Amino acid sequence: MKYLIILGDGMADEPIASLGNKTCLQAANKPNIDKLAALGRSGLLDTIPEGYAPGSEIANMSVLGYDVAKVFEGRGSLEAASMGVSIDDGEMAMRCNIICIEDKKIKNHSAGHISNEEATELILFLQKELGSDIINFFPGVSYRHLLKIKGGIKQLNCTAPHDVPGTPFADVMIKAETPEAQETADLLNNLILRSQELLENHPVNLKRAAAGKDKANSIWPWSPGYKPEMKTLLETYNLTSGSVISAVDLIRGIGVYAGLKVIHVEGATGLYNTNYEGKAQAAIEALRTDDFVYLHIEASDEAGHEGDIELKIKTIEYLDNRVVKPILDEVSTWDEPVTIAILPDHPTPCVYKTHTNSPVPFIIYRPGEKADDVMVYDEFAAENGSYGLLKGREFMQELIK
Repeated sequence: MKYLIILGDGMADEPIASLGNKTCLQAANKPNIDKLAALGRSGLLDTIPEGYAPGSEIANMSVLGYDVAKVFEGRGSLEAASMGVSIDDGEMAMRCNIICIEDKKIKNHSAGHISNEEATELILFLQKELGSDIINFFPGVSYRHLLKIKGGIKQLNCTAPHDVPGTPFADVMIKAETPEAQETADLLNNLILRSQELLENHPVNLKRAAAGKDKANSIWPWSPGYKPEMKTLLETYNLTSGSVISAVDLIRGIGVYAGLKVIHVEGATGLYNTNYEGKAQAAIEALRTDDFVYLHIEASDEAGHEGDIELKIKTIEYLDNRVVKPILDEVSTWDEPVTIAILPDHPTPCVYKTHTNSPVPFIIYRPGEKADDVMVYDEFAAENGSYGLLKGREFMQELIK
């Protein structure tokens, strides 16, 4: 038996008045995912442990069966693993967004989904101007970058920028949770203010403004931590090999610590225009040799953060037709069966434009296993699934028996 998880990041939602009180999953035309619901078994999964914010880092680690309280060390250290950046003893890593601030408020968390080329130029500029033996910036993908602080103390109260669009940035700057962390908080807040001075009139931003695009005029560090200690999925579930496919450094980094091979797909953007067909083909090829494949599609999450209902529905339909269909068509001809699971990591409701911690609907289709009575895939149909409500690692335990 082989195992494939197809994760549509953030695709769960809440009823939307303009859709006749349907969710995006209910409104989308998704015959292939619904087919798997009819052939398989459904349920709800609580991916956010009590006391944690509903971030993708927490939710994806939970989906993969990790005890977050024992192993989580922030986004930065996970993304560093994907980027090939080592985290040494005494170093703290943080996710470092490059964001747009307008009228002293956070306009968006992504600087208008800035291009890799523009963002890399800005991050390298900040490294030249602000970097030191203690402070180091590393360019990532689009708005997602890495900041390392030697001697940094992680007991900090940081706000994820995608949670607070429209908020005055000064109200959500970094706060120390312990007296020992105050120096680190002061250092980071100073970097935020200095970055605003340096980036505002950088040629990249002047060109973006002239083109009517959002400026990338501030950094925003958050999710601090040290190097994590994680047991691999191969050890935990007695698998011989596995792969992760994603456009997002966070997911690839989780995969690295989980012992999975990282597969890069040309044209994978993390947005609605990602290379769906390329990702589907990469998953098919990986399944030919690997026991386990984790295929992550970011697009629905970004549409939810934009509050774009039409786009979110379109990303779900793309996932159905351009990913699920070709994979299902191919693996259904194989002699060795492939168990397929489909789920999001967390909801990203368009009305809130941020993540929530509601349980998410999931399907597990195992060839030869008796189906339950659920015929379609959405947040409410899954409530009637035979799995009921699972928590954390219970999903992986059910998936890999």
